[in-house]
Amino acid sequence: MPILRSIPSKKIIGGIEVKTSEVALISETNYTTTGEYAIVIKTVEHCNLLLDSKTTDHIVVKALTKVTIRPDKSKIDEQYDEVEIGKGACVEFHFIGGNWYILSSDGLKLD
Repeated sequence: MPILRSIPSKKIIGGIEVKTSEVALISETNYTTTGEYAIVIKTVEHCNLLLDSKTTDHIVVKALTKVTIRPDKSKIDEQYDEVEIGKGACVEFHFIGGNWYILSSDGLKLD
């Protein structure tokens, strides 16, 4: 299944204009963020998601499968190299001061 995206938009991230979409539906085993506001990941057994701070400073991730989330630099919440979320979980990330932070989560669902 191809990546489905909403209407294209432009954002300024780190002083650079990024062309992206507001929402993307992802069915890939490996995916790197490109400035989307939100992504929904489904139809694959497991997805490795890389948070790219050059194109993304805020993202909401909705998992309909198992997802391993890794930052491109530093750690998540200054202590985690990666976060694994399960089917049904939804987590909001912000890139602030060189670090990725979880600012909202419905709880990291574990199998």
